[in-house]
Amino acid sequence: MQFTLQQIADALGAPAEGNTTLTILRAAEPKDAGPTDLAMAMAPKYAEALAEGQARCAVLWEGADWRALGLEGAVFVGRPRMAMAGITTMLDRGQGVAPGIHPLAVVDPTAEIAGDVSIGPLAVVGPRARIGSGTVIGAQCHVGMDVVLGQNCLLREMVSIGARAIIGDRFIAQPGARIGGDGFSFVTPEVSGVENVRKTMGDAGDAKAQSWLRIHSLGAVQIGNDVEVGANCTIDNGTIRNTVIGDGSKLDNLVHVGHNTQVGRDCLLCGQTGVSGSVEIGNNVVLGGQTGVVDNIFIGDGVIAGGGTKILSNVPAGRVIMGYPGVKMETHTEIYKAQRRLPRIARDVEALKKTVFKPSSSD
Repeated sequence: MQFTLQQIADALGAPAEGNTTLTILRAAEPKDAGPTDLAMAMAPKYAEALAEGQARCAVLWEGADWRALGLEGAVFVGRPRMAMAGITTMLDRGQGVAPGIHPLAVVDPTAEIAGDVSIGPLAVVGPRARIGSGTVIGAQCHVGMDVVLGQNCLLREMVSIGARAIIGDRFIAQPGARIGGDGFSFVTPEVSGVENVRKTMGDAGDAKAQSWLRIHSLGAVQIGNDVEVGANCTIDNGTIRNTVIGDGSKLDNLVHVGHNTQVGRDCLLCGQTGVSGSVEIGNNVVLGGQTGVVDNIFIGDGVIAGGGTKILSNVPAGRVIMGYPGVKMETHTEIYKAQRRLPRIARDVEALKKTVFKPSSSD
């Protein structure tokens, strides 16, 4: 896979100068770039590193003097991360899954496979599954019965999709993602201590010890278009209704979405976030790494939760929150500042006590 500097500039809609016929095989950091590499130097702080490498061309910040940097050509961008999206898309060499169905794959005869689907070795496609055109299914993947998988999807190695899942176009699942496991739903024959604690916020009552009975998951998982889930991400089936992930949402590695939860459009759920069951998450919500969400609440559109936030109650649209429990970020900052002052306050109080209670000389 190779491109000219001009082809990359055209794809980015960015201006290019110098020798735009230079051949590019890969992208590289400035100090590591060779003659056929595109050096990624999109801010002035990378200028010195260009001299350490052998790059002939680079992606530079707007207004950069490419000649003074010793280059033969350059592309100029104003928004570096957007440029990264375009360049990495062009230069991605894929995962090496050969076209067609590998002879070691197991595909049920009732499955409907589009003509240009690629299926890797030891993959399993279950009864009545429907796989859209351009989709790539990596080695050792499992696609369950009655699954619908859209067009141009990519399942990396060892991804599993449970029965009856409905997934849209351009879906990406990183290695080890598990979609459609049963929900964590159990009940006791009589009211349990956990139920009492939820009601009383602290008193388990006189509930006796009991065994847990399983509630089966009759729902499935429904995922929209342009969704990506990270490595070892887990999305549970719904109990009766489907668990839903909206169009354009992205789930990082090790994210868990519980049964019946509804995630809106264009949300970001960052690494190790855990969402309990029956949560309603709006559109354009961002949950920072290690955010925890209690069950049966709603999170409004546009909410941003900082890393490590524990969300224990409903969050109105547009709010920025942080902390445990999650509160407005400015409130959390004030609480944190107050906590930092506590040792000094304690010392001051102790000194005041000694002054107030010190016996006078007349005693």
